Amino acid sequence: MTIKSKSEKQTIKIGKKISKKLKGGETLALIGNLGSGKTIFAKGIAKGLDIKKHITSPTFVLMKVYNLPHNKKNIKYFVHIDAYRLKSGQSLIDIGVKDWLNNESAVVAIEWANKVKEILPRNAKVVNIKQDKKNKEIRKITIT
Repeated sequence: MTIKSKSEKQTIKIGKKISKKLKGGETLALIGNLGSGKTIFAKGIAKGLDIKKHITSPTFVLMKVYNLPHNKKNIKYFVHIDAYRLKSGQSLIDIGVKDWLNNESAVVAIEWANKVKEILPRNAKVVNIKQDKKNKEIRKITIT
C-alpha cells in the first residue's frame, strides 16, 4: 500500500488511520532519510492509540514506553524506538527490546529500523517514507 502525504498534518492523519487497524503485537519498521517524517508518522500512531503525551524521537534514550489509556483493543503499550545512533540491534537487546517485540499487548515503532534489521520480527510491517525530490513537503509512504 502506498499513500501520498502533502503535509506534516496529513502524515499524522495517515499514522492515526493506520493505528486503527493495529491489534497488538505489531512492529512497525520505519525507514527513511533524515527529516523524511518517521517521527511525525510515529506521532500519528500514538495519537490514534489515544496517547495524549507529547511524542518526540527517543534519539538519546533509545526507547520510550507509553502506557495507553483504557483501550477497546488488547493494546496497553506503545513502544517508540530510535535506532539512528546504533550500529546493530545488540544495544536494543541490552535494554530489553525483546520483551516488547511480538508482545500482544504492545505496538512497537522503530525509527531507522534498517540499522537494526537483524532483530526485527519476520512479520514486521515496513513503513518506507520518502520525500519528493522537488517538493520536500510531499512524502510517499509505502507500507509492506
